[in-house]
Amino acid sequence: MDMERYYPCCGKTICAGCVHSCRQSGNHKCPYCNADQDSKTDEERVEANDPASICLLGDNYEHGNGGLQQDQAKAMELYARAAELGYSKAYYRLGDGYFGGGDLKKAKFHFEAATMAGHEVARYNLARCEKDLGNMERAIKHLRIAASAGCFEAMHVLIECFESFEEDGFVNRESIDTTLAAYNNSCAEMRSESRDIYVQKYNQSIMESETTIT
Repeated sequence: MDMERYYPCCGKTICAGCVHSCRQSGNHKCPYCNADQDSKTDEERVEANDPASICLLGDNYEHGNGGLQQDQAKAMELYARAAELGYSKAYYRLGDGYFGGGDLKKAKFHFEAATMAGHEVARYNLARCEKDLGNMERAIKHLRIAASAGCFEAMHVLIECFESFEEDGFVNRESIDTTLAAYNNSCAEMRSESRDIYVQKYNQSIMESETTIT
């Protein structure tokens, strides 16, 4: 789960829980500088090679946001540009694009790059790649690490793997208990009321979609 939101108006990355709390109060402007989203500012930051702004522009092309026509190829081009500048989220987006297109080898490469930069959701998706490539033991390893860092998706899927693959020896009760304890500790360290509300809503959407690697 991405618990951050990037605002190109001021170049700040803000906690998603704080953003949610701000929106609940009726303020849909930037929580940091209180500015409206300014496309001109976006363009200036992109031209200045700001990787976060380049990645955000790629996201807008991918989803057709901000008045832009949806263009997956353009999005991937922008993600690649931001990745070249060392932006971990861009590697994650590239991995996501290749994974959705069925190119597991390229997806794995980019998820690994994002994972090495500390992107735990990328590690969760790396586990999905390893599973689809037939490397279940590696998949479980990545799930445990991501879950221990507080990744809900990884913890949810790891429990499902325990229920499905316990007899195969991939996951045992001791590893589940240890990982769950680490997951709870990580969540407690990052906890706040606004983050709890955001996470609850996000987790509910995940449970409803039932998107798992099993």
